[in-house]
Amino acid sequence: MIRVFSCFIALLSLCWAASAQNPTSDPATGSDATTVPAGVTSTVSPEVAQFQKIEDNWSDAVNRHDQYGLELVLSPLFVDIAANGDVTTRNQQVALVLSGEDKSLYFTQKVITVRMLGDIAVANGTYTLHHKVNSAEVDEKGVFTHVFERSHGGWLCINSQRTVLTKDAGGKQKKSTATETPFHIPLFSRGDKGPQ
Repeated sequence: MIRVFSCFIALLSLCWAASAQNPTSDPATGSDATTVPAGVTSTVSPEVAQFQKIEDNWSDAVNRHDQYGLELVLSPLFVDIAANGDVTTRNQQVALVLSGEDKSLYFTQKVITVRMLGDIAVANGTYTLHHKVNSAEVDEKGVFTHVFERSHGGWLCINSQRTVLTKDAGGKQKKSTATETPFHIPLFSRGDKGPQ
């Protein structure tokens, strides 16, 4: 009798341990925990929609030269690293928007992913910036990473990094080929010289 009871307890413990290690759904969100990695959202998630709205407010503030709208999105601790390498603060960004020297300026942003890390969120996406360089108007397309901090019930951007997508001479995006290597490892990569 004791053996049967012990086997029953062992079997029950195994079933409990197996169900605890492989949950089929998260009761808090109702989503399947096995299909979405922790902290990563899909493009239809409420987080992406929420941060797209914030990015739209940011773009609208830049396009309308709206100081107050920009201050509602950017943290006082904000640091921006532009695609050309320029580093600016929130006050410098507001001053650029208020100067309004470039009348052709038009800015859009599209959020692709959002990772929630407690009171920090990281949004990645694409952007298009129509502006003047010297006397010519150009369309700059690229990708961004924005880091947001939860503040006073909302989200403020504390860091922005932009990277321009490169184009070849024909105007198409440059695609890497199999012969290109990102860095040189003397013993393992192909080079101009033969074996020595």
